[in-house]
Amino acid sequence: MTSILTYTFKNLPNTSKWALQFSLRPLSCSSQLRAAPAAQTKSKKTLAKPNMRNIVVVDGVRIPFLQSGTSGLLHRTNVPKDVVDYIIFGTVIQEVKTSNVAREAALGAGFSDKTPAHTVTMACISANQAMTTGIGLIASGQSDVIVAGGVELMSDVPIRHSRKMRKMMLELNKAKTLGQRLSLFSKFRLNFLAPELPAVAEFSTSETMGHSADRLAAAFAVSRQDQDEYALRSHSLAKKAQDEGLLSDVVPFKVPGKDTVTKDNGIRPSSLEQMAKLKPAFIKPYGTVTAANSSFLTDGASAMLIMAEEKALAMGYKPKAYLRDFVYVSQDPKDQLLLGPTYATPKVLEKAGLTMNDIDAFEFHEAFSGQILANFKAMDSDWFAQNYMGRKTKVGSPPLEKFNNWGGSLSLGHPFGATGCRLVMAAANRLRKEGGQYGLVAACAAGGQGHAMIVEAYPK
Repeated sequence: MTSILTYTFKNLPNTSKWALQFSLRPLSCSSQLRAAPAAQTKSKKTLAKPNMRNIVVVDGVRIPFLQSGTSGLLHRTNVPKDVVDYIIFGTVIQEVKTSNVAREAALGAGFSDKTPAHTVTMACISANQAMTTGIGLIASGQSDVIVAGGVELMSDVPIRHSRKMRKMMLELNKAKTLGQRLSLFSKFRLNFLAPELPAVAEFSTSETMGHSADRLAAAFAVSRQDQDEYALRSHSLAKKAQDEGLLSDVVPFKVPGKDTVTKDNGIRPSSLEQMAKLKPAFIKPYGTVTAANSSFLTDGASAMLIMAEEKALAMGYKPKAYLRDFVYVSQDPKDQLLLGPTYATPKVLEKAGLTMNDIDAFEFHEAFSGQILANFKAMDSDWFAQNYMGRKTKVGSPPLEKFNNWGGSLSLGHPFGATGCRLVMAAANRLRKEGGQYGLVAACAAGGQGHAMIVEAYPK
């Protein structure tokens, strides 16, 4: 992560009810899965607010997202280090030695020891939290220039000794005499050596996210074929975007002792026939969530340079986008763990005074195909809006021709702490490329939480 910062600054419920409702409305989006890019849209009103600072993204980068076990990390953005007021990074599975990874990376990248830095964690929306924390610092006048991002290294997660072994080691450290030490050693058992892996289950429910995704897909009547078709769409669009050079936020990364990595390595378009051969990964033997229609464990890092608009212009920068309204939501972590986008989308639209029709580019985090398609169904359901969200009408589902047109987490990868920045930069870059004005970023997260943000294109 130190290297990415250096590079950056060197180069510029009751689910049975759901099943009853949604089994009557099968998802019929197969024909739209390879929809063409959205057409250019007419200019709309700006979301600038009186007496409030405009906050802009000057640029953002990420290292290639890599399947865990295949390579490493990095970041970029061209600005003098001494003008950065604050650095904020998100991460999920923390290394004890670098628990404040933002500070350690900043120092390693050569930032002044006078530049404060802190690390946030909010599961899959940790980078989102880093960005919005920075927005708050700028909006309040505390800062003008923020570096926000995230990092995750799934190839080398901390693995602890068992609780019994840890307890014995701590007691040994306190033992003062040989007799005390020998007494403790006599209590040792071989099972003390069993390692304790990082939890992959929700603490509150003891259920893995994959298991929850399988139940969610069943509750919303999302078939295995629907999920496989959506996953194939994600990989196909990502491959097309990669081949056409659209993933411009990716910067090369020299892995110490290995080759330089220049592109995401999880993009692998297959065929529906091959995908259909895979067995269920979580609920066996009848589940519908498989390795092919799930996001994979990923190494990666991302960073964004966020500034007050007047500061960016004074320094000669041409911003890419405005960061506008955002919301965080939280709901039942058992049956609605992955429905964050459904709850967050109407709230952020209302806050910004927009509708779904105003949005030109949607960028949603793809944890699982089933999660995305279940959110589509929930968002397009008056019944769900009225019975679970306390709303009179549905918000509507995003049109696929505007949705994740350059691939998503299923194909590009999902480093837990870094995905939020990728989503925002994808929205900003798509708006510039496609001629749109508003982008909507949304993501679910462990704990039943979610986030959504409006991104507005900066005038060319």
